[in-house]
Amino acid sequence: MKSDHPIKRRKKLIEIAIPLDDINTASAREKSIRHGHPSTLHLWWARRPLAAARAVLFCQIVDDPSDIPEEFPTEADQEKERSRLFALIKELVTWENTTNQKVLNKARREILRSWERCCSDNSSHPESKELFNAKKLPSFHDPFAGGGAIPLEAQRLGLNSYASDLNPVAILINKAMIEIPPKYAGMKEINPSGQNKTQLIFDKSVGSEGLANDIKYYGKWISEEAKKRLEHLYPKVKITSEIVSKRPDLSAYIGKDLNVIAWLWARTVKSPSPFYSHVDVPLVNSFNLSTKEGKETYIHPIINEDNYEFSVRFGSPTNKEELNKGTKIGRGIFKCLMSGTPIDPKYIKEQAKQENLGERLMAIVAEGDNGRVYIDPLIEHQTIAKEARPSWKPDFEFFQRALGFRVGNYGMSKWSDIFSNRQLNALNVFSDLVTEAKEKIYSDFTNLESSHPEADNQQYKTQYSNDISIYLAFIIDKCADYWSTLSSWNGPWEKMRNTFGRQALPMVWDYAEVNPFSNSTGNWMAMVNWVWKAVERLPSISNGYILQADAQNQSLSQDKIVSTDPPYYDNIGYADLSDFFYVWLRKTLKDIHPKLFTTLTSPKKEELVATPYRNGTKGEANQFFLEGMTQAMRRLSLSVHDGFPITIYYAFKQVEMRGESGTSSTGWETFLSAVIRANLSITATWPMRTELANRMRGTKSNALATSIVLVCEKRKHTARNLSRNEFRRNLREYLPTAIRQLELANIAPVDLAQASIGPGISIFSQANAVIKSDDSKMTVKEALIEINAALDEYLSKDEHQLDSDSQFALTFFESFSYEERSFSDAEGLAKARNVSVKGVERAGILKASAGKVRLLRRQEFESQWSPTRDDRLCSWEATQNLINRLESDGESAAANLLFELKNLIGHDDIVQNCRSLAYRLYNHCDKNNQAEEARSYNSLIIAWPELERLAADQDKNSLKQQTLL
Repeated sequence: MKSDHPIKRRKKLIEIAIPLDDINTASAREKSIRHGHPSTLHLWWARRPLAAARAVLFCQIVDDPSDIPEEFPTEADQEKERSRLFALIKELVTWENTTNQKVLNKARREILRSWERCCSDNSSHPESKELFNAKKLPSFHDPFAGGGAIPLEAQRLGLNSYASDLNPVAILINKAMIEIPPKYAGMKEINPSGQNKTQLIFDKSVGSEGLANDIKYYGKWISEEAKKRLEHLYPKVKITSEIVSKRPDLSAYIGKDLNVIAWLWARTVKSPSPFYSHVDVPLVNSFNLSTKEGKETYIHPIINEDNYEFSVRFGSPTNKEELNKGTKIGRGIFKCLMSGTPIDPKYIKEQAKQENLGERLMAIVAEGDNGRVYIDPLIEHQTIAKEARPSWKPDFEFFQRALGFRVGNYGMSKWSDIFSNRQLNALNVFSDLVTEAKEKIYSDFTNLESSHPEADNQQYKTQYSNDISIYLAFIIDKCADYWSTLSSWNGPWEKMRNTFGRQALPMVWDYAEVNPFSNSTGNWMAMVNWVWKAVERLPSISNGYILQADAQNQSLSQDKIVSTDPPYYDNIGYADLSDFFYVWLRKTLKDIHPKLFTTLTSPKKEELVATPYRNGTKGEANQFFLEGMTQAMRRLSLSVHDGFPITIYYAFKQVEMRGESGTSSTGWETFLSAVIRANLSITATWPMRTELANRMRGTKSNALATSIVLVCEKRKHTARNLSRNEFRRNLREYLPTAIRQLELANIAPVDLAQASIGPGISIFSQANAVIKSDDSKMTVKEALIEINAALDEYLSKDEHQLDSDSQFALTFFESFSYEERSFSDAEGLAKARNVSVKGVERAGILKASAGKVRLLRRQEFESQWSPTRDDRLCSWEATQNLINRLESDGESAAANLLFELKNLIGHDDIVQNCRSLAYRLYNHCDKNNQAEEARSYNSLIIAWPELERLAADQDKNSLKQQTLL
């Protein structure tokens, strides 16, 4: 039970200041790191970067110097101490320091120092003897644990870590990351190959190496056993003289048996042409096999009178564009290879329902001496694939209208439909071998001749073999991600593209079928290596616990530190997606974890996702999410440790709905309503860059590069009401400063509207209520509309600082885009800006002829434009030329132009005006569905720090040369 006596709490770093740039840089970089990263243990969707999770937790627990007056009495002292902590955080978030115990111990000492202050501050607390005198740090809990990044980093920082989730797949991921490794910390491997190395004793300095080595050993044993049972289904390619006669480039391999990497298949339907209705024609997105320079290889369809065949061609083709299209001529529309007749999606769906959706082998990818070798389809290989007969299939129906699912439109209704028979056969054999491996692990442990303290403990040996089986089952899941008919061949990279390239199940028309026993992309041993390398780096310093629990009703958060990443409204259907893995995990592990696998598919009823098709109407789905999330947030508000704020990650594209009163977002509105209804107030917000810096999905997508971290605490009893006018005044007083800080941190325009919610909603949430003129309370939706209006005002404020030509161009663009308009329309706008149409035309940004006027597209600008030669320079022209250089010639060329602009005499503000204009133009294009145009402005801002750096280097070199002269 909570005490009636409040705990004295000092302000934490995360409520005052954090080194955002360092955290964002490390988080973005981490996305490109693969081997050894915990995310490679098992796929989960929308994981937070470890760097962000580690930094947020550290800043959430460590006191800010401004609230330690006894140690840091002056602002200078406070700033010095904050700089020291920031330097430590910069070390802490660097990927290379993830397992650096020296750096981690420094962080742990800072955490303990802050906790000791809390204990000292509350020494007279009625519960001090129990809670504070022992000075034992509180534990951590994440009620929406998902992929486990946050609980893992809490454990790495020295906290006992509790994780809970409703989803069995998430439960097992967290068990494998935070619960199992500490149990075997320092234990040497038990497999036979390791027995001669050392005695099997516990050595804490070894960490999880022994566990990792056993995973590697038994993973390899499974591969060898599986090969004996499956090799006949995965034949090699013998390069015969007949093959070489057609492909002289393969003459070096004549007489050799080449190991196959993958078989490439095209889905087929009956031709819609009555003349060729007997022909199964291919549906192909691309005929390219390799687009690497000097290695260009493609599929050439040869059409005869009555049918067609595929032939692989080597060399640079002349019809590259046609090859990229395959037989696709539009979105979901293909052409009949025989007749050229269009094949529309409706016809394909009808064919699928009639079970006429087939497949045909297009090419074979094999291992050559110097890379990939592409070979014509062989009839015997196609025949062997058809002969596979799996002993078991996951014949469980998936929800065909789930978020991101498209395959149900094409005759697929069960999980087994997503795999070929040969793939099902292989997954079955590997699954059965995990059970056999479990028995072998137990036997090898029993046969050890060592002084292991648990050598005779039957329960311990059983537990160890069961736990290793979880990791082996994960390898099967990783293989399933590559061994489905929704995997494809990536020509530019010459490797497999897995099923879950994104958090959805779209239809794949030409798919790639992996050979589990190759030495290349997608094979079993590659997946074994991903898993053991991830386990080797997992922390084992503190204990971890994972429980299956509904976030709305869990009690684990009691007196614990909480940081969490809840579901994003209707963005990801975790439960539906996870069933892809659940069906295989259940087959492999149900005897080990029967309580986790009581149902045929994962639990979905209580999942906090706004899925209209499951919850009824959109309104009912919204209400379900609101009520459930409110209850989950209220649970946190009532139970978390009072000595620390709560941190919550949220990433959902904000500008989503436009109404008469303005722009708002159902996703954000509903989530924030839940937070505020749970009696929480938002005391700080931080935009965390959680994706690669160059990532830019379509602006209509709800997936963003930045997550907002909300820092929350219980709303104060002293909170007062604000009038609507007071709220508006506060917004216009505080929001500009916050947005300027975001721009200085180079927040991407695609994320600016999202990030601006934070400081605005913070004002709203800390008030008891915002009262409108009719005495009713302002809703979150209305608050978001006010915040967006204040953002629009801010982005428009610098318009008067632009030169008159740019002001005209901006107004024209926001009114008409690049459309041609009458001269009178343009003249009216020009007069309002005190310029003439002819004058703007002389500036080089406008075309006027025959009574018509339009803005020039940037592609029409002079290719070698230089501001030094422009006698009527304007910010609009400079901005468009910067984008032109960036998109056509790269960062160095754009930086050269930026250098020229910076050194112009009499144009001191032009560079800042270009940057501000890019933000303003992105905001306009995003709201008006001009996706491609918006992408250009977003890319310029993302690249801006690098352009500045390169321009500064050029400035230094120029100064150095002048000095030498």
